Parts: sequence; structure tokens; C-alpha cells
Amino acid sequence: MNNRKNIILECIISKNGKKSRYYTKKNIKNNNKIILKKYNYIIRKRTIHKEI
Repeated sequence: MNNRKNIILECIISKNGKKSRYYTKKNIKNNNKIILKKYNYIIRKRTIHKEI
């Protein structure tokens, strides 16, 4: 049985409606939203990405 599900991390700082997204997996038992610092390739900085 697979205990992981696919999620999308999206940047909370957007410029002109463009948002960077990352796809990853997380444990099903973890109900907390993931918040990570990832590289935003649109504005070329490390920004905060949140699970949507």
C-alpha cells in the first residue's frame, strides 16, 4: 500500500500573476500543510512555497 500522495507547492509571492510551482509527495498521515523555502525561477530568488 502506498502511504504517499502527490502535492503541489506554490509560491506565495507572485509577480504579475505568474507563480512558480513544485510537485512533490508527502505522507498521508501528516495533515499539516507543508511550507518550504524553494527557488523561484521567475523572480530568481528563494521564496516561501506553500502546499495548495
